[in-house]
Amino acid sequence: MRKLIWGKTFASALKRTIKKHPTLNKDVEETLRVLIKKPFAPQLETHKLKGKLSGSWACTVEYDLRIIFDFVKSKGQKEDDILLLEIGTHDEVY
Repeated sequence: MRKLIWGKTFASALKRTIKKHPTLNKDVEETLRVLIKKPFAPQLETHKLKGKLSGSWACTVEYDLRIIFDFVKSKGQKEDDILLLEIGTHDEVY
């Protein structure tokens, strides 16, 4: 089974985001649940990034909130794990 790996930057950014907007907590939790099960679910709008973030991926939590992540190989598993890198508004993460 795929698992989420929380990067330090992601954890810090999530704390800041939830502190500013506590109502987003449920949306973030639901997005992470979907991401772990089906990373390319239509509601996530998952897309590959270009430029300085080339090789990473982004998905949408809500209109202007994104999660940046990488797929990482995991020994003995056929599915890649997901390394959570950053969360924030479009301008904050890109």
